[in-house]
Amino acid sequence: MVEMALILPLLLLLLAGIIDLGRVLYTTSHLHQTSQEAVRLGGLGKTDEEIQQFTKNHFQLGDSALLQIEITPTDDVRKSGEYVKVSIDYPLEMITPILNKVIPNPVTIHADSTIRVE
Repeated sequence: MVEMALILPLLLLLLAGIIDLGRVLYTTSHLHQTSQEAVRLGGLGKTDEEIQQFTKNHFQLGDSALLQIEITPTDDVRKSGEYVKVSIDYPLEMITPILNKVIPNPVTIHADSTIRVE
């Protein structure tokens, strides 16, 4: 009983850390997929507003209002044959209390993609 009382907090902390790492990896993967889909719209000639709206609709992991979307160059100067880049940042809150002292909370997840405009 005493041994379990000593080990249980460490096991729970380890479990919470594993869950946090999984959340970070899953969010990174989802943001990367979202940026690839959004930049395809830019390559097909869609406006910045349409790209931003698609990105917010496609993001399903949390509050899409927290997404920071940057599209370069803007649609008014984009021409066929040039490259368009969509960058997305999302702040992810960690649940492990000890990790807050080691890494900043929230963790900013970043993903970007580039494609040539047709």
